[in-house]
Formats: sequence, structure tokens, C-alpha cells
Amino acid sequence: MDTDANQLNEIARRLLEFINAPNYSPIKPKSLTRLLKLDPDEKPLVRRAVKKLVAAGLVSYGANHLVYPVVKEGGGKEITKRTVKEKKQKSPDPNSLSEAAFPSSWILGSFRRSASGVGFVRPRDWEDADSEPKDIFIAPYQSMDAMTGDLVAVELFGKKKPKKSHKHKPEREDRGPHGQIVRIVERVTQRFVGTYYEEGGWGYVQVDGNMFNQPIQVGDPSATTAKQDDKVVIEMLRYPTHYRGGEAVLIEVLGPHGVPGLDTQLILREFGLPEHFSEDSLRAARDQVVQFFEALPEEPAEPDDAYHEKVHNYLESIGRVDLTHQVAITIDPFDAKDFDDAVSLDKMDNGHWLLVVHIADVAHFVPEGSPIDLDARDRGTSVYLPDRVIPMLPEVLCNSLASLQPNKVRFTNSVFMEFTPDGVRCNTMIRKSAIRSTARLNYDEVQEYIIEDRGQRIEDRGKLQITNYELHAKSDSSVNVEQNSGADSQLSPSCPLSSILYPLLDNLFELSRILRARRKSRGALEMNMPDIKIDLDDDGKVVGAHAEIQREANQMIEEFMLSANEAVAEHLAAKDVPFLRRIHKNPSYRKIKEFTDFLRIMKLDDLEPEELLESRFVIQRILDKTTGTPAESAVQFSLLRAMQRAVYSPEEEGHYALASDCYTHFTSPIRRYPDLTVHRLLWSEGRKKRDNSSLYLLGLHCSERERRAEDAERELVKLKLIDFMSRNLGMQMDAVITGMNPSGIFVQGIEIPAEGLIPIVSLADDNYRFDRLARSIVGRRTNHEFRLGDRLRVEVVKADPDAREIDFRRI
Repeated sequence: MDTDANQLNEIARRLLEFINAPNYSPIKPKSLTRLLKLDPDEKPLVRRAVKKLVAAGLVSYGANHLVYPVVKEGGGKEITKRTVKEKKQKSPDPNSLSEAAFPSSWILGSFRRSASGVGFVRPRDWEDADSEPKDIFIAPYQSMDAMTGDLVAVELFGKKKPKKSHKHKPEREDRGPHGQIVRIVERVTQRFVGTYYEEGGWGYVQVDGNMFNQPIQVGDPSATTAKQDDKVVIEMLRYPTHYRGGEAVLIEVLGPHGVPGLDTQLILREFGLPEHFSEDSLRAARDQVVQFFEALPEEPAEPDDAYHEKVHNYLESIGRVDLTHQVAITIDPFDAKDFDDAVSLDKMDNGHWLLVVHIADVAHFVPEGSPIDLDARDRGTSVYLPDRVIPMLPEVLCNSLASLQPNKVRFTNSVFMEFTPDGVRCNTMIRKSAIRSTARLNYDEVQEYIIEDRGQRIEDRGKLQITNYELHAKSDSSVNVEQNSGADSQLSPSCPLSSILYPLLDNLFELSRILRARRKSRGALEMNMPDIKIDLDDDGKVVGAHAEIQREANQMIEEFMLSANEAVAEHLAAKDVPFLRRIHKNPSYRKIKEFTDFLRIMKLDDLEPEELLESRFVIQRILDKTTGTPAESAVQFSLLRAMQRAVYSPEEEGHYALASDCYTHFTSPIRRYPDLTVHRLLWSEGRKKRDNSSLYLLGLHCSERERRAEDAERELVKLKLIDFMSRNLGMQMDAVITGMNPSGIFVQGIEIPAEGLIPIVSLADDNYRFDRLARSIVGRRTNHEFRLGDRLRVEVVKADPDAREIDFRRI
């Protein structure tokens, strides 16, 4: 018997002993790995061992894939302890139960309803399951009044079909598990946007999109100022079901189609995005401005040594390290309005690098529990829409006091990181500090310098817009981390800024390449998917689009931020301080199997799912192998679907894509609330530590707010692109296939990233069918095949902003 088999049998033996212990409580296989004190790399073996025990009838899977022991009844009949417990339970009252008190026979999941009225529920921990179930099929008459996105509780049916009190077609046997919704746990939203119209003396609203097939009644038209075809906001009073219509109240009239900015207003209402800060929050922010400038020594027209000494003494008196004379630069997009990070770098006497990442000390201006904090916590994140930003903090903070603007004294938290020449971080120190940003650079000009002008002086060309400060190098270039030193240069009018700035950029670029190579060597994944940004005119209408590719300048700053995030996470973990981590769980077996099946169908590789689950390097090899090939887009799309979403949680799960065991978000406290909480924890010695349960809830809230922001941005981009296409019917473009189903082929434009459908009935050259197994659409006569990632030439034939749909035709 080989070593792996011996190891598997030993793990199975330990599992059985542990599960049959009297005090055992059912848990999932991934938790068994931790409780048995097994190496995280042995998780795949634990899964296999559990499946082996289940197949042998020694343990059993219960609801949500909890693992239960098996006991024997008198006649030798096998039952689980779960079954014994449930036999004693009375029928629960669904309306009197909290989520934690749900019977184990119920499954929580997210509901979605198809255009035909049937629904499906995806179990909530579907991503974590070891043996993934199919989505649960819900017939229309068994879905209550649930709508797409609602969190629902489902009870599965056994082999016998339930008796039906309505005449409906029987459910298809190939739909997988069947069930009925027994409780709607949480509504995804109560408010909707749509188009108002009147009919038969009543007012109705057809909700945008395909969420509701039938219009919603909103009462007597005389009670509203809405006009025919106005866009409006409604609040649902009674949700529609398959046998009765819905009822709502009209709460806001947004105006007729074509009003500039109407699409943005629709999205703000649809996603419940906040437009204004509370008066208390604005007042508190203004007070912070007053207090900051009253305390800081007033700067004369021409700062002198006496002024700098006053600033130094003031900073020292409030416990901040004075770094205002040291070189620190910001590198951001050219149109950035807030600057929350700056970097300094120096070579130490021992040949090591000293990288200092300075992050705006937002926590200084946002005390926990203050009105500003309450608003920021509720928002969770800034929202970056195509035509506006909805900030997490009032503008006087995010665009002023907490923004590291050039030539301004600003409070920071600085992370000093010492790296060996080959990029190993060997020392970390974090200090409250203050800096005075030396230069504001943008990615474009730094990229141009990196590519074209490294090693050359470019001041005569005027490519870098910098402050009026000049610099000189200190005679002693040694830096001692323990003495709170930063870069080895200080501000002085003795020589041009370029004499320090250009060597600094060279060094930053060199270190970033070292760090990036080291990160890849430990298994971090790199996907080359450029962001497509749409171009707008003054009215917010789309006039074009462009790709934003991650270039060396962007990657340089990203590497330094990743290093700082990881350093701070390890610092807090070493102090045993619970904090919000940024976790990215390993992909599930089912998702990775789908990816390997896809690779096999595309004839790109013949791999087993276990190979990818056990090594990130195998995945990176596939990405590298297909880079620059026609299959690149298809592979990237398919792998992205196989990955789980990164979330915020106090769990020690690590970050899969970054190959980091301990990671957090620290570097953007202006726009992310989790970062703000981490900043507070750095200086919370002696305070009561936050318990994991409250952190877990905060993580759920911040993750949900992050997803809301992403969904809102994506939906507004979609609306703007639909409007653009409606004004350009007949437009032809190149597109890539991103998905398919029995109704047709989903494509996305390459130059203009509009998404839409090529209906299968419009493919006139053959009679096409959807091949679910091969994930393709195939012609019955010619065997012509459409697959994910294929490029097509398409023409826009329909663009409906109310239905939010675009139809293309293949040409």
C-alpha cells in the first residue's frame, strides 16, 4: 500500500474516532481538518476520507453538508443522530423561528425566478460544499411570493411528489432536487424602479428588467403627479405570486425618459445608495477641520526653519513621528481626487531595502461611534459610478484633511518594512506619523518614464508635474528602522528635485519587480483581464470606451500596498488581536471540476480537479500557456467563474489568489470601512477587544456593501451602454462569447463592452441546439459549433432600456 493510501486510512481512522465521541457536534469537513490539528494542505485528504466513510455507511452527510455519526437501531437499521433528534421535534412554526433556530431539514439559499415563473434556490453555502448539490427546483405554486435575490428557507421533497391543489404541469425529473419555500428569511429589497402607466382607471408600474412579468398596481391615478411613461420609484406592499398580482405605493417620480442623469437616479434608488450625509455627520466633519487647523502651526508665505521647528515640536507633543522633511510621493490615476497612500524608499547600509508606506490616518478624524463613523459604517465603501462618486466620508475629509495632497502636512500611519535584496521582509515597524507629500505623480507619466526614459533626465521635457520643493541627499545614507527613519533624503533648496526623484522611481521599480517575482514564486495567481471604462459626454451619455490595462506603474504601487496589507495583518495576528481579514477561500471541488471539464472540451489540457486544488502553480501554468492565444479570454472567464468571492471576516482562512496565509485591507481607509477598523486596532492597546461574533457580523455587512457597490456600478454601465446601443441600431462590432443557454448565445463587445444575446432562433444557417455537456451550441446539420471565448462579428438589432436587454445578430 502506498504512502498516500496509508495516510488516507489513518485520517479516516482519526475522523471516525472523533465523530463518534460523545461530545461531538456536527461540523463540516473543513472544520474537521482544523480540529484534528491536521496540516491545511491535507484538506483534500480529509474530504476524501469523509466520502470514504460515507460510502462505507460509517458517517452521514446532513443538511448543509454537516458530518453526522451513524448509530444502529434495534433491528440493525442505520440512522443518524440527527434523525433521532428530529423525530422528537414538533412541527416548527416558521414565523416564530430565528435563523439560528431553523430545523436542520430546512436549507437556506438565494432564490431566483426564471421568465417562465419557475424558480431555483442555490444553497447559501453551496460554494463550500464538498459534494455539491444541484440548484433546488421550485414550482411556481411552491415559491410563495419570493423574488429573485431573496434569502429563503426551503424544505426538500422526498421521492413521492407532493399533492398539487392547482392544475400545473408536473415538474421535470431532470431538474435535480425539488422543494418548496417555507419561509422568506430576508428580502433583497422593498423598493423598485419602473415605468408608470394608466389603464382602466388604475395606475400601474412595469418594473424595469425581468424581475416581475406582470405590472404592479399602485392605486388611483388622481393620487399621484406621475404622467404616462414617467420613470418612478415604488415600495412594495404585497409581492406578486403566480395566482395574484402585486400591490405597491408610488413614492417618487423621477421624470420622463431622456432626462440627463435619469439612469443614475434610477440606479441610486434601485440599490438604495445614499446621496447625502446626515447633518450631524457634516457638522462633525467641519469641526474636525477647524480643530486640525487651529492646532497646526500656521504656515507663513515662505516656510522657514522656525516654522518647521514649530511643526516638529507640535507633532512630537501629540505622539507623531515627524516625517515631513522626508521624500514621499503619491502615484495615482491622473483624475484622482483623494490620495490616501504615499511611498518612500531607501537603500540601507547593510544592502537591504527600507520601504515605507504612508497611509492617511483617517481614524484620527473619525472617532468610533461618532456621527461620521455611523454614516461611514452604514455606507461600508465608496461607490464609483461612471459619472459620479458616492464617498464613504464627507468631502471635507476624503478630499482634504485625509488626502495626502502635495506640500500639505497630513497625518498618517506609516509602515516601515525592511526587505532583503531578494525581497524577504525581515523587519516591520508601524508608527503614527505626519508627512508632507513631495510630489504628486500619475500612472501615465510614471509608466512613460519606466518604459522610455529610465536612466535619462527628463526634466527639460516637463513630463512630471511636481511641487516647487527641491532636494539634497544626506551625507549619511544609513537608515535604522529602530530610530524611526524613513527615506535618506530631505527637502532643501540646494538642487533640482529630479536628482532625487528619478533614482527613487528607478529603485521603486526595481523593488516592485523583486516583490512581484517573489509573490508569484509562492503561488499567487495573476489574471490579465483589462478593465473596460466607458467614456461619457457632459450629459453622462456614452460616446466610446477604452481598456485600462494593468501596466508596470500600476503594478508597482499595487505590490507595495499588498506588502503593507500583509505586514499589518501579521502584526495584528502576532498580538492576538481579532480583526477583519480579507479572506479568499479556496475554490470548491465542483467549480474546479467545471473548469477542468472546460479545459478538456477546449482541448487545452487534460487535468484532474485534484491537481488544480493541490497546486496554484498548475492554474498559473494554464494562464501563462494561453496568454496571447485565441483561447485567452475564454480561459480567463471560465477560471473567474471557478473562483469564490473575496470577503471580510475574522476567520483565519487566508487569501487563495494572493497565496497569503494572513491578509487584511489597511491601505484605503478613505474608501473602505474595514481598513478604517484596522487603523483603529493598531493603537487600541488597553481597550476592550472586539469579540469575533460582532466582527463576523461587521464583515458580513461590509462584504454586502461592497457587493452592492459593484452591482450598482455594473448595472449603471449596462444602462448607459443600452442607451448608447439604442442610438446606434445597426452598429457592427467584434464580440466574444461569454455564455450560452437553450435560448441563445451571450456575447460582450470587445471595443464597446456591451453585453447581449444572440437568440438561437436568429441563427438562420442551421438548426442549432444547446449541448449542455459540451457547453456549446451546435448545428444539427453542419455540426458548426459555438463555444465560450469564440469571437464573432455581430450587429445590434434591439436595445430596450426598460427590459435592460440588448439583442444582437450574427453577421
